Amino acid sequence: MTVLTGRNLLSNRYHNKGTAFSAEEREQLGLHGLLPPVVEDLSTQLLRARNEYAAAHGDLARHIFLRALQESNSVLFYRLLAEDIEELLPIVYTPTVGRACQEWSRTYRREHGLYVSWADRGRIPELLDNVLGEQTVDIVVVTDGERILGLGDLGVGGMGIPIGKLALYTAVGGLDPERTLPVFIDVGTENESLLSDPLYLGWRHRRLRDEKYDQLVDAFVAALRDRCPGVLLQWEDFAQRNANRLLERHREAICSFNDDIQGTAAVAVASIVGGMRISETPFADLRVVIAGAGSAGIGIARHVTSALVAAGLHPEEARRRCWLVDRDGLLHDRLDGLQPFQMAYVRPWSEVADMADDDGCVSLLQVVCDVEPHALLGVTGQPGLFTESVIRAQAATIRTPLVMPMSNPTLRAEAVPADVLAWTDGRALVGTGSPFPAVQVGLTTHHITQVNNLYLFPGLGRGVIAVGATRVSDAMLVAAAVAIGSAVVDDSATRTRLLPPLSRVAAVADLVALAVARQAVSEGSAPPLEDHEIVAAVNERKWTPNYRID
Repeated sequence: MTVLTGRNLLSNRYHNKGTAFSAEEREQLGLHGLLPPVVEDLSTQLLRARNEYAAAHGDLARHIFLRALQESNSVLFYRLLAEDIEELLPIVYTPTVGRACQEWSRTYRREHGLYVSWADRGRIPELLDNVLGEQTVDIVVVTDGERILGLGDLGVGGMGIPIGKLALYTAVGGLDPERTLPVFIDVGTENESLLSDPLYLGWRHRRLRDEKYDQLVDAFVAALRDRCPGVLLQWEDFAQRNANRLLERHREAICSFNDDIQGTAAVAVASIVGGMRISETPFADLRVVIAGAGSAGIGIARHVTSALVAAGLHPEEARRRCWLVDRDGLLHDRLDGLQPFQMAYVRPWSEVADMADDDGCVSLLQVVCDVEPHALLGVTGQPGLFTESVIRAQAATIRTPLVMPMSNPTLRAEAVPADVLAWTDGRALVGTGSPFPAVQVGLTTHHITQVNNLYLFPGLGRGVIAVGATRVSDAMLVAAAVAIGSAVVDDSATRTRLLPPLSRVAAVADLVALAVARQAVSEGSAPPLEDHEIVAAVNERKWTPNYRID
C-alpha cells in the first residue's frame, strides 16, 4: 500500500490515477480540492488521451505528448500504448524517437532515470540510492549516446533510447515499469553542434576514451550489481569500438546482453527462416550477404552460422555461407584495420582476388553477382546502398530474393521497399528496420515486415527475470528466434510476411518469455524448476496496466 498522499501522490507517475481516484480514495489520501470533482474510469481517460494525441501537430509533437503522459500517469500511458501498439510504436520508438533524441535538450520536461558522469565515478552507489530510494529494479537499459540509431553521436540526447526501450519492455513484455531504470553514462560528446549549443544538457567535454572510459563503466556496473543483485542489464546503442568489448568485459560480472548485436541477430535469423520457408528453399542451402561488418552485422552472421549448424552444416561451412561487406568492400585478409571480432568472416585473398578491382576492393555489386545470395541484409545506415543494379543482380538468379534493409531510422534504410519490389517485378520478400507501408504490385499486397527487435527483447527480458537467469546465452536467443517463428501463421494472406503482424507482438512476447525461461533452466543458467513452475513464474511476472486499489 502506498504511503504517498496529496501532491506527492499526484506527482508520482507510478501511483497517480488522476481523475480516476475514487471519492473514498480522495478522502483518505488528501486529494480533495486537488482534482476536478468528476470521477472518471480508465476508458474515459483513454478517450481524452486519444483525442489529445490526434490533435497534436506532427510526429514529434505526438511523441512529446506521449512522453508527458508517461511521466504523469504510467497506467494510462501503458494501457494506451498496449491497445494501440501498431499506431503508436513508430511514435514512441523508431523512427520518431530519433528526432526526439536530436531535440532532447530543447524539449526536456522532467527527470526520468539515472545520469552518471565522470565527476560521479566515486559516488555511483549514492546516485542509485537517490534515484531508487528503497526500491530495486529488475532491468536496466544503458547507453553512452555515441551511436544512436543511424544518427551517430547525440550525447545526452541518447537518453531517449533507454526510456523508449523500457516503455516497450512494459507495454509488450509486461515488465513492471516501477522496476525498470533507464541510464545514461555521460562520457562527453564529439558532436560539435552539441558542444556549442547553449541549451545542451550534457557534459561539454570531448568523449572519454580507453582507461577513463572503462573506469567509469566498471564503476557503474559494480555499483549496479551490488545495489540490484539479479538485475538484467541491456547495453544499448554503443559505438562499434565499445559494443562487443563491453559485452565481453562484463559478461561474467552481471547478467547482460546487447540488443543491437544479439537481439537484432536473433530477429534477423527468424526473418530469414520465414523467407526461406515462403520461398520453399531448404534453410540449409542458405547463402547470405550482409552489408555492414560492425557489431550488428557480425552478430547476425554469428547467429546465422549457429542456425546453419543446427540445420546440419559443419561450423566452417556454415561460416562460409555468410559474406560480410563493409565500407571497403568484402572483408578479406589484405584489408587494413580489421577488428578481432570480424576475423571469423574474413575471406582469404586467394579466394576473392579475381573479384577485386585494381585497389583490392570487392564491391557489394560484385559480391552479389558472384555469391548469388538468397538473402541480402543491410545494417550500414547508408541510404540507397542497395541500388537497382544490386537488387536486379540478386533477382537474376534467385526466384524469391529476400531483401532486408534494416537500418534505422527510415531515412537511413539501404533501400525503399517500393523500389525493391519494382526492380524485382514483385518477386522479393522485404523486411525493414523501420516501418514502411504495404506495397501493391498488381493484385498482390506486399506486407513489409518490420524486422524489429520488439519481437524479441520484451519477452527475453521477462523470461530471464522470471527464473533468475544469470546470463543470456546464445542458446536462449536461438530459443527466442524459434518461438518467434512459431507464431507466424502460414496462409495465402500472409505469404509476404516474414514475421507475425505487430498487432500480435504481445502474444509473441509471451511465447518468447516462456521459451527463454525454459532454455535458461535447461542449460543451468537458472535455478532448477519444474515446467509448471517455469510457466507460473513467467505468468506471475506479467504486469498489466490497470489501476490498483491503494
